[in-house]
Order: sequence, then structure tokens, then C-alpha cells
Amino acid sequence: MSRVAVVRCASYDEGAVLAAVQRGLGLLGGAERFARRGETLLLKPNLLIGRSAERAVTTHPAVFRAVATALREAGAQITYGDSPAVGTTDMAAGRSGVSAVAREMGIPLADFGTPVTVEYPAGRLIKQFTIARGVLDADGIVSLAKMKTHGLMRITGAIKNQYGCIPGLLKAEFHARLANVHHFAKMLVDLNGVLRPRLFVLDGVVAMEGNGPQSGTPRPMNVLLLSDDPVALDATFARLIALDPQCVLPIVYGDEAGLGSSRDIEWVGDPIEELIARDFVVNRRPAPGAATLPRFGPAVRVLRQVAVPRPVIRPARCTRCGTCVDICPVTPKAVDFRQGDRSTPPVHAYDRCIRCYCCQEICPAGAIDIVTPLLARLVRRAH
Repeated sequence: MSRVAVVRCASYDEGAVLAAVQRGLGLLGGAERFARRGETLLLKPNLLIGRSAERAVTTHPAVFRAVATALREAGAQITYGDSPAVGTTDMAAGRSGVSAVAREMGIPLADFGTPVTVEYPAGRLIKQFTIARGVLDADGIVSLAKMKTHGLMRITGAIKNQYGCIPGLLKAEFHARLANVHHFAKMLVDLNGVLRPRLFVLDGVVAMEGNGPQSGTPRPMNVLLLSDDPVALDATFARLIALDPQCVLPIVYGDEAGLGSSRDIEWVGDPIEELIARDFVVNRRPAPGAATLPRFGPAVRVLRQVAVPRPVIRPARCTRCGTCVDICPVTPKAVDFRQGDRSTPPVHAYDRCIRCYCCQEICPAGAIDIVTPLLARLVRRAH
């Protein structure tokens, strides 16, 4: 049975967070279970994009500090890093407040710019990954995820956090190669299989609901979750927001692949029932079936436009920065300025759009929503 420590934590006061982390580690057997004296552990926070900690986009620096402190006390040396969707690691870590803590504690930034190819014969879908050198230089990984909603995966938590171990624009290539959401979820499971973090900590003191993972609304959840099982941890996250874990494909395929368990879970610490937010704003629709629409063909293009949720730019909020154009992984671009004219917002070419929602994920103005077409809404109501 997988064990998840559920620890109430009502603020980011550094003393309170450290006490909560230490309590959570104690419930799992102590920090010494995850850190051996003299070895190097990489802390992998969620640094999606450079935003202040109050926006709830990134792992809070108080959580980073507390986990680093506990592991150091167990004798480990610490490095840290992530590969953000936009900008450099330095920029994202600086704006989030994580780099200030790292400098104060003397924690070096790992090399997240140099790609290294890693074979993974056991992969169920992906047999080879390109990983940041700094990840592979460490003796082990401790994943510091953020509790947020996600347009493609419903939620982003422990399993998806390792996607930032793939450097730079290579992440966008995976979106282009794996347009089927089931394939993308299986890739995330294989990635966790090759990396095998020792410990997962989910920052849910203040989570993000709604239009996550970057443009949603901060929502206090007053909880930290800790586990060595990412499937159990994400399933616990889902239960805390009253979301069926079977709606989250990385949980489904992680369970199936033996990465962890979504059902046989022992919760230790605070009662989970007292922390559930049933009105948490998240996409609660079941995940699409495995036989989702293929990418090509005239009929398929029409069906995709009328049946599959799509990203929609809200002109009143758009700043015409072009970030969505830059991040779009397909060629030719599925979102672009008309004839290069940046005086008006970009527009989507939905016949080319693979519904990866990268544009929605990283829009700095929160100007892109995921909208379900009318036909699909009518079909759901009929059922």
C-alpha cells in the first residue's frame, strides 16, 4: 500500500512550512530515508514561467527552503533546476523567489541547458529521452510540484512535474509528436520511469484553480502532500478537489504501468476529509477515449473543429506579445499574426491545431481560454 502524508499548512510562514515538511517526512520514515550523507540530490521545483510566488504559478520558495533544509540536515548536498516553458531557468527562478533562497543557502543551479540522450528500453511508449545534464549528474531527484489545474491533463502535480527535466524547446517537440492526449500521458509515465525521483512534495498551501497552469486563480488549500509514489500523490490531489482520479490520464496510465497506485493508499497525518474543496474549479469531464481523432484528413479536420475543445484568444486581454506564436509546436504555426501584422491579436488556424494547449498554458496575459464547441456541449447534455 502506498503512503501519502497529508499535512495541514495554512500559510507560507517559513517556520510553519518547515515544521509541516519535517512532520510529513517523519510520517514517511524520516528524511534519512530519502537522503544519504554525502550524495547530491536535485530539487526540481515547478518553474513554469517567471511569476511572483503570490500568483501560485510556481513552487513557493518557502517550500523549496524547507525541503532543502530537511535534506541537508540528513547529510545530502543540494542542487536545483527546471526548464521553464518560456525564458531561462535563471529568469523563472529569480521572479519566483526560488533563486534568492538558493543563493542564501548556497545551493547551485544545475545544468539545465545541456541535453543528454538516455536510453530507456523499459519504456512502454518512449524508449529514448533527452534529459538535462544537471538531472543526470545528481544521485537522486526530489520533485517539488505545484497543485494546479491543467488544460490538457486536467491537473498538473507530481507526475507531470518531471516534464521540466527535458531541456528547452524539446518539450514542444513532444507535443507535436504526441498529439494524442493518451500518448502524451504515457510519455509522462515513461519519463517518470526513467528518472525515478525518490520523493515527491506537492505545494498546495495556495493552489491554482480555473484557467491553469498559469492564468488561473490562486486558491488556498492549506495542505502539503508528500509521498514516494507520484500516482498515489496525484490521486490524493484529485480527491482533495473532488475530481475522479480516472479523469486524469497520467494517473490512469501510471497505475497501469506499475509506477504507483491510485487505489491502495494509506493516508497519514491530517484527515483528508477535512481538506476537500468540492467547489474547486477544474475540468471534471472524463478524459477522451483512447481512440481519439487522428490528426489528418479533411473529415477529421472538420470533426476536430466542431467536437474537440479548442484554445480561444480573448482580444480584450491580448497584449499581442507573440508568446503563443513562439510556443506553438507545429509547422506551419497553428496560431500566428495575420501577415505578420502585430497591431491585432494572433488568430488560430484550427485545422492545424493539435489541441496541445501550449498557447493557453503559457500566455502571460491570461488571454487564452479553452472553449468547448457548441456541438460537443449539446452532445454531452443529451447524454
